[in-house]
Amino acid sequence: MINILYEDNHLLVVEKPVGVLSQADSSNTPDMLTELKKYIKEKYKKPGNVYLGLVHRLDKDVGGVMAFAKTSKAASRLSDQIRNKKFKKTYLAICEGIIKTDGKYEDYIKREEYRSKISNKEEGKLALLTYKVIGTKENTSLVKINLETGRHHQIRVQFSYHYHPLLGDNKYGKKGKYPLALYAYKLCFNHPVTKEELSFELTPKKGYFASIYNY
Repeated sequence: MINILYEDNHLLVVEKPVGVLSQADSSNTPDMLTELKKYIKEKYKKPGNVYLGLVHRLDKDVGGVMAFAKTSKAASRLSDQIRNKKFKKTYLAICEGIIKTDGKYEDYIKREEYRSKISNKEEGKLALLTYKVIGTKENTSLVKINLETGRHHQIRVQFSYHYHPLLGDNKYGKKGKYPLALYAYKLCFNHPVTKEELSFELTPKKGYFASIYNY
């Protein structure tokens, strides 16, 4: 079952479950692009190959709102919005330790195979994000994060580097009782054809979000 949040002739906005890839790789793990193409093909009885454009990604361990383009024109226009920073992604995360005030992280990130790390200006790429503290409990902080850049594993790398690794992050923190406490809960952009401002929001209801904050 795929949770469809919005669909028309140009767009498909859905909820990506935790543990599902955005796009297929060599692991034979289920991925959103393949499953959604099957959904379109079956629903509309389309012959041959189905076009569906992947305009942004979420890590396998991250659930939340994802948008796909049903035409190449829509894909191009959404990609333009991403480049022009008009495609707004907001995340919820639970990290270790008490963060007392809202803030901003500005670092340089270098990607190495399946990991990324904080580097210098010469070797890395600029990584910017802002965060707002929603609540603190049991030596953890619930934060709302706005990404200004989209580097590989950016949120996880930056919060770990600044001494607040995300709960359940076995790559940049430590393995936990539940999966990674990071959720893409809000997505805002303009419709690629009508130009209408669209906003989609989901509430995480599992794992640390339920056990600590009952979010």
